[in-house]
Amino acid sequence: MTRPTENQIATSVLVIGTGGAGLRAAIELAERGVDVLMLGKRSKEDAHTTLAAGGINAALATMDPEDSWQQHAADTIKESYLLAHPDTVRIVTENAARGIADLEGWGMPFAREADGRISQRFFGAHTYRRTAFAGDYTGLEIQRTLVNRAKQLGIPVIDTCYVTRILVRDNVVFGAYGFDVDTGERYLIHADVVILAAGGHTRIWRRTSSRRDENTGDSFRLAVLAGGRIRDPELVQFHPSGLIDPENAAGTLVSEAARGEGGILRNALGERFMERYDPVRRELSTRDRVALAAYTEIKEGRGTPRGGVWLDVSHLPRETIMRRLPRVYQTLLELQMRDITREPVEIAPTAHYSMGGVWTRPEDHGTGVDGLYAIGEAASGLHGANRLGGNSLTELLVYGRIVGETAARYSRELTVQRRSPDAVAEARDEVAGLLASDGPENVRALQRAVRDTMTEHAGVVRDETGLHKGLVELDDIERRLSEVGVHPDRAGYQDLAHAFDLKASVLAARATLETALERRETRGCHNRSDFPGLDPALRVNLVWSGPGQVEREQLPPVPEEIERLMREVSTEGKLVE
Repeated sequence: MTRPTENQIATSVLVIGTGGAGLRAAIELAERGVDVLMLGKRSKEDAHTTLAAGGINAALATMDPEDSWQQHAADTIKESYLLAHPDTVRIVTENAARGIADLEGWGMPFAREADGRISQRFFGAHTYRRTAFAGDYTGLEIQRTLVNRAKQLGIPVIDTCYVTRILVRDNVVFGAYGFDVDTGERYLIHADVVILAAGGHTRIWRRTSSRRDENTGDSFRLAVLAGGRIRDPELVQFHPSGLIDPENAAGTLVSEAARGEGGILRNALGERFMERYDPVRRELSTRDRVALAAYTEIKEGRGTPRGGVWLDVSHLPRETIMRRLPRVYQTLLELQMRDITREPVEIAPTAHYSMGGVWTRPEDHGTGVDGLYAIGEAASGLHGANRLGGNSLTELLVYGRIVGETAARYSRELTVQRRSPDAVAEARDEVAGLLASDGPENVRALQRAVRDTMTEHAGVVRDETGLHKGLVELDDIERRLSEVGVHPDRAGYQDLAHAFDLKASVLAARATLETALERRETRGCHNRSDFPGLDPALRVNLVWSGPGQVEREQLPPVPEEIERLMREVSTEGKLVE
């Protein structure tokens, strides 16, 4: 039997993932004259970054002169329920303004005041106005800006390459292995440095704001197989307002600006239920509280027949909706032929953002595997148990640049690259083995089984019994995984890609269930009905390095200059996160 075509490529730095984080790192490398290659499994023009609507945070003080990076850091740590790493927070908030300046220099069309200042607006739990924006398409404009800059620099991008393994010898990276999702051709890439920017794991829930082929936990699996670890995978942000139908778009977000502009949440009985859970802030409460409230209404039988609640903006003036919520209006027309100026929208909590991720050092986002770095939603350290709205876009700019700098230096100073034929053979055999699989199990059915398990047992509210049941179900899914059939066709090798997505999802699900069991408390996004209180002894990060291996990692104290600025922040008159 002839071996399939295998493209061998050598580069100084390989970036896995073509979203905002990966692009920012690649731009930094190219500007420093370093050879860089980007790989993605979907078009760079349509990376997950494009879906970020609300804005990007930096204490520019263009609207509120008293704002400072220290206050931004204090708000971030407070909202994280003290689980954000203080050093990571300092680095992001202190460097945020530079990230904005970089985007400005590359042509980012920020909204501006009449005198030319960058406009900044309030977002939930921020003390001051520090969220810069471009309408409600901020992420899309950032992605476009970065893609254009990458094109100017001539950065090569292969966005039909699925990476299946990061290649390591003696805890040192030497490249990656993958295949083309259209042609099935293999790729063997030799690289001094690998930067992992392949997103989070929110696709392993049934309702999620992630699209069908993204955020399946690829970063988790690639890192763990390379010798890395996962930190706080149980800390997942559930967005309160994802659509329920149509089924193929379940989880598509209705921007929280809809509540910020005066939208009202009602249960199936017509009750404005947020008055029960947060009588002062009501719909302007924080994301974790609104999601929990909606979940509780549905669970206690006051939800709609399809398991949702109603979000109503129809009482607002039509002009307000068309001017302030154009994307929401258009989305509902396209997906449901629903006119939100006349009727309410059926929504439910939906998995939205992985606040945990690959374990990284604060100073340079190294993973503990030499030459392997993780950035963006793939990484961990900034968000803790609740992400401050607008911080994720800031993070990818700041650490994209820092990791680009670090990778350039690491590659330049590397004296020798030692490779492992065994590691390459293992990666090659894994792809060949799956392609030869002709078992009775269907990959897509098993993906659905993972999502059902995680939704049922590790959703907005968890308990010990449910988490144990989830692990038992996952054991069965893993057993069935060994009996899948993989059948590429003339349309391409998507079936093989889905099989690797499934492998990643199963690993990410196990990490999430096991750390959720270990965190016996309720903190931020993590709700344990059997442990409803916050446990000060669990102000730790949980680090997962494989099945049954969970360690507690202590956090350093919050610096005094930041701690004294930490306070409860009113959301009155502000957009929610």
